[in-house]
Amino acid sequence: MLEIERNVHTFLGCDGDYASSDLVLFGAPFDSTTSFRPGTRFASAAMRNESFGIETYSPYQDRDLSEIAVFDGGDLELPFGAPDAALEQIERFTDGILTDGKIPCMIGGEHLVTLGAVRAAVRKYSDLHIIHFDAHADLRMDYLGVQLSHACVLRRCHELVGDGHIHQFGIRSGDGEEFAFAKAHTHMHRFNFQGLEETVERLQGAPVYFTLDLDVLDPSDFCGTGTPEAGGVHFAELLDAVRQVMGLKPVAMDINELSPHYDQSGASTALACKLLREIMLYRLA
Repeated sequence: MLEIERNVHTFLGCDGDYASSDLVLFGAPFDSTTSFRPGTRFASAAMRNESFGIETYSPYQDRDLSEIAVFDGGDLELPFGAPDAALEQIERFTDGILTDGKIPCMIGGEHLVTLGAVRAAVRKYSDLHIIHFDAHADLRMDYLGVQLSHACVLRRCHELVGDGHIHQFGIRSGDGEEFAFAKAHTHMHRFNFQGLEETVERLQGAPVYFTLDLDVLDPSDFCGTGTPEAGGVHFAELLDAVRQVMGLKPVAMDINELSPHYDQSGASTALACKLLREIMLYRLA
C-alpha cells in the first residue's frame, strides 16, 4: 500500500503543531478598500506557493526554519466587501493566539488588516507601541468619506494607542494634512530608517507591534504592489532595519501589500518570502 502524507499547504518550514509552536503564521486575504490597484488578497497563497523556491536556511543568520517552531494556521475566510466583519474576525483570531501565549504573524492583504490585529494586541498590552515601515503615511481621517480604508489604518491605530506610540519609517507619500498630523502626534521618519537605532533603544522593554508594508521598498526592488512609490529603500537596508526591530521581540507583527500578479517574474513574491523567513528567524532567535 502506498504511504501518502496528508496534503497540508504551509509556508516553507512552518509545519509545527499549534501546541508546541511559539509563533503562529496566518493569512488575511482582504483588499476591499484598496484605493488604486487591487490584488493583495492573493498574497498569502502566492507566498506559500513560492516559498518552496527559497531555502529554509538563512545565510544572513546561519540558522534554519527547521530549528524553530512555527505553526501555519492557513488563511482566514474573510467576507469580501465587509471591512467591519473582516476586522472583527482578524481581531478574534489574533486575540486567541495572544491569549495562548504565542506570537501572531499575519500575512496581508491590504494594510487595513493591521487594525484588527492591533485591536487585539492593545487589549492585552495597554502601553503598546507600533513600529510602521511604509511608503505611505496612512494617516488620513477618511478616504473618499470612508474611515475604514487602507489609507487610514494608522490613523485608526492612533485612536487606540495615542500620541507618541506610533513610529513611522520610510514614509514618502501622503497629503499635507497627514504630515501635519504626524508632526503633532506620531514619530515620523521620512524616506529611510534614520532614527531607527535610537527608537529601538528607547523602546527596550516596551510591547511593540511591527507592521511592514512592503511598498517601503523601492519599485526597482519590489514592483509587485498596488501603490508603488519611487524613492524607496533597498532590500539590504530593509533587512538590517528588520533585524533591529526584531531585537525588541515584538508581541505581534504583520507583512502586507504584496500584489503578486503585478510582477509576473515572481521576484517580488520571492523577496516577500525571503523577508518573512528572516523575520521569523530573527523573532525566535
